[in-house]
Amino acid sequence: MERIKNNEVPQGLMAALRGVQDYIDQCGLNHNLLELMNIRISQINGCAYCLDMHSKKAMHSGETVQRLISVSAWREAPYYTPEERAVLEFAELLTRMEEGSDIDHAHHELLKYYTKSEIANFTVAVAQMNSWNRIVKSTGIVAGSYTLTR
Repeated sequence: MERIKNNEVPQGLMAALRGVQDYIDQCGLNHNLLELMNIRISQINGCAYCLDMHSKKAMHSGETVQRLISVSAWREAPYYTPEERAVLEFAELLTRMEEGSDIDHAHHELLKYYTKSEIANFTVAVAQMNSWNRIVKSTGIVAGSYTLTR
C-alpha cells in the first residue's frame, strides 16, 4: 500500500498546522529550550526526520553537541537547568501518556519557573511536535533531507 505523500496532505490542514507552529514560534517561549524539547519528543516517537531538523536548528542557535547527544539521558546529565528539566519531564509525560504518570507533580515543577500561560503554550508545543512526528512518519519524509533556510 502506498503512503500519502507529504504534498498530498490537504493544504488547509497544513495551513492550520503551520498557523499553530507560527503561534508557538512567536509566543515568547525560549527557542533553544523548545528545540531540546522537540528533540526529546522526536526521540521518544522515533522520528528521524524531526530529529535531524531540530538538531540542525539547535546547533545553528548555538546549542552544544554535548547537550544534544545527552538529551535522551537528561535526568543523569548535570548540564540541564532545573527549568529545562521541568519542561523535558512534562514533554515526556504528555508524549507517552502512560497510565499512572504524575502530571500533577510535573505541573507543580513547571509552576516554579513558568506562568500558567507559558505552561499552556508548552502544552500546545508538545502536542504540535507530536502531531508533526506522526505526520512525518506517516508520509515517510526521508531523514537527512532538512536544510536550514535562514
